[in-house]
Amino acid sequence: MTCRDPDRTVTRRRFLRTTGAASLGTVLAAALPTCARTRKRNVLRPNILWITCEDMSPNLGCWGDSYARTPNIDRLAAESVRYTGAFATAPVCSPTRSCLITGVYATSLGTMHLRSRLPIPPEMKGFPSYLRAAGYYCTNNVKTDYNTAGEPAIIRASWDKSSNKAHWRGRETGQPFFSVFNDVTTHQSRSMVWSYDQFKKQVQSRLTPHERHDPAKAPVPPYYPDTPVTRRTVARYYDCITAMDTNVGRILKELQDDGLADDTIVFFYSDHGAGLPRHKRLVLDSGLHVPLLIRFPKKYRRLAPAAPGETVDQLVSFVDFAPTVLSLAGLPIPEYMQGVAFLGPAAGEPRACVYGHRDRVDEAYDLARSVRDKRYLYIRNYMPHLSYNQPSAYSDQGEIRGEITRLAAEGVLKGPQLAYAGPTRPLEELYDVRKDPQQLHNLAASPEHKTVLDRMRRLHRTWMADSRDVAFLPEVELWRRSEAATPYQMARETDRYPQKRILEAADLVGRGPDALPRQVELLAGADAACRYWAAVGLNALGPGAAPAADALTKALGDPAPNVRIEAAGALVAMGRPDPYGGVSPKAMPLLIKELADKDANIALHAARTLQLLGNRARPALDALRAAAKDARKRKGPLAMFIRFSTDAALKQLGR
Repeated sequence: MTCRDPDRTVTRRRFLRTTGAASLGTVLAAALPTCARTRKRNVLRPNILWITCEDMSPNLGCWGDSYARTPNIDRLAAESVRYTGAFATAPVCSPTRSCLITGVYATSLGTMHLRSRLPIPPEMKGFPSYLRAAGYYCTNNVKTDYNTAGEPAIIRASWDKSSNKAHWRGRETGQPFFSVFNDVTTHQSRSMVWSYDQFKKQVQSRLTPHERHDPAKAPVPPYYPDTPVTRRTVARYYDCITAMDTNVGRILKELQDDGLADDTIVFFYSDHGAGLPRHKRLVLDSGLHVPLLIRFPKKYRRLAPAAPGETVDQLVSFVDFAPTVLSLAGLPIPEYMQGVAFLGPAAGEPRACVYGHRDRVDEAYDLARSVRDKRYLYIRNYMPHLSYNQPSAYSDQGEIRGEITRLAAEGVLKGPQLAYAGPTRPLEELYDVRKDPQQLHNLAASPEHKTVLDRMRRLHRTWMADSRDVAFLPEVELWRRSEAATPYQMARETDRYPQKRILEAADLVGRGPDALPRQVELLAGADAACRYWAAVGLNALGPGAAPAADALTKALGDPAPNVRIEAAGALVAMGRPDPYGGVSPKAMPLLIKELADKDANIALHAARTLQLLGNRARPALDALRAAAKDARKRKGPLAMFIRFSTDAALKQLGR
């Protein structure tokens, strides 16, 4: 089966919304003028419960994982439909939550970077707000993390209660509810980042000796070195899953004890893949594939696609979850939502593709996109000069990250281990997920798969164009072009966001010396985003960009700060370490100047550039000290990321 034309998808979705689903909503709205009457009419509407966890791939007993100990989730699976093709839209939490609450891709909203504070259109107030308007009692326990300046408004509109005490038990008698319980036990902090002593005290201590996992029996995937550190980390991750499983059992027991199990559709899923290296932050299946169970009580079993205990291989994406819940509740789906309901009266035809994205996470800049159908996974890396294992201060606290980085530097890692930890990555990746479920063998260069590769490329480009992916604007530029509007609105104005031209410039990164003449030409062009991608591409060439030194030197005076910073980084990287930093005496002083900028986006870009320059950043030592100190006084999440980069740079320089 091939992926259907996205334009046909939109047409069908609109048809559904303007016929059955929309007319149902119109009838309900007319029939339910007051809250009391709404609740009376809603007696037969299902309660909906989401039990979610964090940073977990489908490592559960019910998914055939013999190392896992998950008795409560396994019992739930026996009573549920198990979706084997469920995928997050991003391999990190905040962008996925932005998508889940709105039903819109984070790349369309401008909320794709971790800890974004960009606004979204006010009408996108969170899908639970529509449930509340129809009489539902909506609660969230407890995480929000919607990754936008509009988060407070979303919380107010979406939730009757949002706290660590929020519970369906606060509703009025007979009132239907939508409740979310989010468990953090499997989060990367617990499974990898905390010290082992802290993990034992706060997580492992909750398990009996029988429930704890023996590191000697840990299933070490082939992309990890098989060392004691690796085995202990894998066992620790599974211990977190078992502790989370206990909490799932507690919530389900509360539902049963309250006499509500027969009236409630239950979802269980994780927010993205495991919080381990080569899982979280990557758009491979290890980062995006999630477990999804949906239990339908007998009275709502007509809505189920299969019998309890059975599996379905239908592809579903997080962008589909909001419209699906509204469909299950019999409510109309807002036109702006980009997903397709996969259950209920407004369900559309099964999707044939899911899409993923990776953008800046903390201080680590990146941009990658993925297309996944039932047979193949395609990945386009727009910054292939950056390692999958590039430095990241928070993740680097995990001992397994240090182990992998050390062994890579010693030249010990080979094959799939080096594919993750090596200095660069492929421009394109293509995997046959049926034959290669762990994505170890890249088929992008295979002549036998050229037709598949071309098809997946087209799907990738069509999705970015149709969804108006705004991530190809660097963050400073995104803020500037969205002034007095939102990124979502700005992206629909071709004069402000000439996406096609910008994508053509981004496409040249990693193409080698043949792309250099065109990149030099673009570096002098009219559009700041095109100039930025030209500078990124020249920076990626390293010493190979020497023929562009004059053009890069001229770009140090560019009005766009991201262009200046990338040009300066390229000039420093291509020359020998010296008091001025590289082949231009102006490059290092410019980076030092940008490092002190009051705009945190500019300062972060400069800090990260200096960090990745390694010993070549030594002339900026005093400026890095000052920036690290200043970052502790700045407000906002980007201040922490500036500190991550400056502290790491100072550590590299022995200071």
